[in-house]
Amino acid sequence: MLANTPKPPYYAVIFTSVRTQIALDYADTAEKMLQLARTMPGFLGVESARNEIGITVSYWESLAAIKHWKMNTDHLMAQQLGRENWYESYKTRIALVERDYEFPS
Repeated sequence: MLANTPKPPYYAVIFTSVRTQIALDYADTAEKMLQLARTMPGFLGVESARNEIGITVSYWESLAAIKHWKMNTDHLMAQQLGRENWYESYKTRIALVERDYEFPS
């Protein structure tokens, strides 16, 4: 399902990753992080897909909201587990969404 975002401007955090073969607790932690993100001030929505490369895009009202999410204690612990166990590599990009359009409108 596509995220129902407001009219721009807003921010997109684009997280791309290559996973290791270790799956221990990954799905549970990912679901917990999604549920936690939904409770964060400024969270607007999320879209995610995975094949060889995983892509998760979360949408936020402001850079301050993104920083608040990044520094959340539970999220920090999940980030550490990701570096230690689940990801061969990853990259995070933050972009200002200045325009969007959709079909059907």
